[in-house]
Amino acid sequence: MLSSTGSLVASLWAGLHLWTLLLAAVTFLFLIDYLKSRRPKNFPPGPRRLPFVGNLLQLDVKQPHLGVQQFVKKYGNIFSLNLGNLSSVIITGLPLIKKVFTQMEQDILNRPVTLIRERISKNNGVLFSSGQTWKEQRRFTLMTLRNFGLGKKSLEQRMQEEAHHLVEVIKEEKGQPFNPHFSINNAVSNIICSITFGERFEYHDSQFQEMLKLLDEATCLEGSVMCQLYNIFPWIMKYLPGSHQTVFRNWGKLKSFVSPMIDNHRRDWNPDEPRDFIDAFLTEMTKYPEKSTSFSEENLIWTTLDLFLAGTETTSTTLRWALLYMALYPDVQEKVQAEIDRVIGQMRQASLADRESMPYTNAVIHEVQRMGNIVPFNGPREVSKDTNLDGFHLPKGTIILTNLTALHSDPKEWATPETFNPEHFLENGQFKKRDSFLPFSMGKRACLGEQLARSELFIFFTALMQNFTFKTPVNEKLSLKFRIGLTLSPVSHRLCAVPRL
Repeated sequence: MLSSTGSLVASLWAGLHLWTLLLAAVTFLFLIDYLKSRRPKNFPPGPRRLPFVGNLLQLDVKQPHLGVQQFVKKYGNIFSLNLGNLSSVIITGLPLIKKVFTQMEQDILNRPVTLIRERISKNNGVLFSSGQTWKEQRRFTLMTLRNFGLGKKSLEQRMQEEAHHLVEVIKEEKGQPFNPHFSINNAVSNIICSITFGERFEYHDSQFQEMLKLLDEATCLEGSVMCQLYNIFPWIMKYLPGSHQTVFRNWGKLKSFVSPMIDNHRRDWNPDEPRDFIDAFLTEMTKYPEKSTSFSEENLIWTTLDLFLAGTETTSTTLRWALLYMALYPDVQEKVQAEIDRVIGQMRQASLADRESMPYTNAVIHEVQRMGNIVPFNGPREVSKDTNLDGFHLPKGTIILTNLTALHSDPKEWATPETFNPEHFLENGQFKKRDSFLPFSMGKRACLGEQLARSELFIFFTALMQNFTFKTPVNEKLSLKFRIGLTLSPVSHRLCAVPRL
């Protein structure tokens, strides 16, 4: 009897001891989290945060760019949010944005790296890298893009040829409802592929279509809840299934697509006659045999993938928004077509030289970018040393997010901010630039493909408007609903492309 009672007491004591240890461990973790993420003195104000997740639960994960506007009203044009374990400051309003990207630019050149992005590409490539790697890769990429046609007639002709291919593919639909998503992706991607890989891919190439779908899925899912949880609890999430695992798997497959192409280039590579970006990079690698720079095999893969991502996703998403808006605003579409018919007719392809003579078409493209708002927080920046902004202290490591959603819908800047209105970019019938229009960001880390994207948007959009009238399918309803990932893109939809000729 006494022995059994003693065993029971011992078991209870062991259990209590275990719970005490667990409680102490949890308390310790909460204390560490609190000390690590509490607001520094004179830090911008913001909502109260929860342990570990910060303010994530106070944001609508399906439309965080709209959810933050409530905090602007409450805290002003500079406020703070904790996104999991990341301390961020959101800036709103053109004067403040200009101040940050001019006076503070040297202190915010770094790109913050989330744990999920760290696992995907580390500090490799050009989009998500910082420091020496970013400086070397950006300089080399810009130089190589220029060498292989950026700003030259040869690249413009490639765009015109690809626009023709896209028109022919859409003609095959014979005016019946279809989803334009991957046809547009393929066409836009072929421009950057011709520079990076030295070739274009047919619209029925199953391997390339698979690559486009992997890229689309990865960019969409990277903003998902499971990926945000991975950034907070990587030691747990790496063992659990979910969209974060799909993202890792997709990027792995994309790497396995690029690697063999690099091997193929090496077989007949002539350092004196580079054919494309990969050849040029291979030549650059031979100059630094002791690995004193970022010109390595891994950086070749990731810079190539970054160009593929940036050169496909943003422009193709903007074009998809453009066709959707044209179907929803037929009066605007008619005016675009009337200008096209008047300036270039229905037989000659548009050239970049025609853009100045087509202010309404140019204004429509810009209004699509304003309303589409595909990168609502701009590319995030990281403060590289303790600094001050309008009287607030920003410690090293603080993330800066630019509230482009508020900027592009500011009633002080736009006459009808919530309405699709190309007149925002017109004055006395001529195209008008707007300081409050920043879809490509500004400063040294502005979009390196801005010139390429602007050219593609004009050539492709004009070709599509010249050849088709886009309409809503019978018994279907189009909407401006979106999905959010690395970009803000339209939800899947179908259109009718009715031939004009």
